[in-house]
Amino acid sequence: MNTILLIEDNLEIRENTAEILELANYKVVTAENGKEGIEKAASVKPDVIICDIMMPVLDGYGVLHMLNKNEELRDIPFIFLTAKTERLDFRKGMEMGADDYITKPFTELELLNAIEQRLKKVDVYKKRFSKSDEGMKNLLQDIGRQDVWNEFASDRNINHYKRKSVIYSEGNHPNRLFYVKKGKVKLYKSNDDGKDLTIGLFGEGDYFGYLSLLENSVYHETAEAMEDSEIAMIPREEFDALVRENTLVMKKFLQILAGNVTEKENQLLGLAYNSLRKRVADALIMLRDKFSKGKPSFGIHISREDLANIAGTATESLIRTLSDFKAEKLIDIKEGNIVLLNEKKLESLLN
Repeated sequence: MNTILLIEDNLEIRENTAEILELANYKVVTAENGKEGIEKAASVKPDVIICDIMMPVLDGYGVLHMLNKNEELRDIPFIFLTAKTERLDFRKGMEMGADDYITKPFTELELLNAIEQRLKKVDVYKKRFSKSDEGMKNLLQDIGRQDVWNEFASDRNINHYKRKSVIYSEGNHPNRLFYVKKGKVKLYKSNDDGKDLTIGLFGEGDYFGYLSLLENSVYHETAEAMEDSEIAMIPREEFDALVRENTLVMKKFLQILAGNVTEKENQLLGLAYNSLRKRVADALIMLRDKFSKGKPSFGIHISREDLANIAGTATESLIRTLSDFKAEKLIDIKEGNIVLLNEKKLESLLN
């Protein structure tokens, strides 16, 4: 049962509205002023807050301001109740982050529809969508944008890249979002000496090139195909339109797209503090997690140069470490592919 917090100073409106909500099978918590409403929001953590604008002690704008300062409460859908004489002022509330408003006097249908729409969008936000092709499809279906998905998946915008082909270069201005239909892509940065460090890996079903679009800046890295790849191109205009369309849903969309950020932070931390053996082991485990897709005896097909760039070491040092791992029966090397024999020991390898 969803909980609704109703903040309204008028006793008759408060009681009548609460009765309508209870008949609709909602649990209702009421508050007669803004200060009491803030206190109850913190203790109850309702699913939706309905709040009058003009109230004693603390008005509706003050309530919304206080909620926005609280990380645990700021994402709760917020609906303003406003009298017709205040309608010209409702824009202020919307600019502060209110999700909707209802004009007094309102009908039962108007009230319930507004709440149901808010709850529906919250349900979408709470869902855990994968970063895969299917995950993106499910998200767009849930927000009623299957048409966008069909356009995103269209073959008309697919480019083919040979191994080692550059997809975009550091310093270029972004004008599209990229989607891996087939193959593998790496993002890397180069220092003044020409040494590369791989900072991102993408396989089938992954999007890349989005951070620069979101920041409205140039690319901070270079993207290169690790093998023959098919890359779909989504025009920037379509991506921007989708991001602008729905703030709550797009928070989840951005979480899906930015799911590699924590992985990248952990990689950089490891490069700073881990030993060579630990870095190489972590690079192998990361490749397994990224590309094995649950296959037993996963064989890693990657050039030694690329693997060295992921581990942050020289190619010669990487080859020596792989030889040590093979002698210790942690891995095997068959026709150039690296097969993980003792994944648990590689995962728990100490510095």
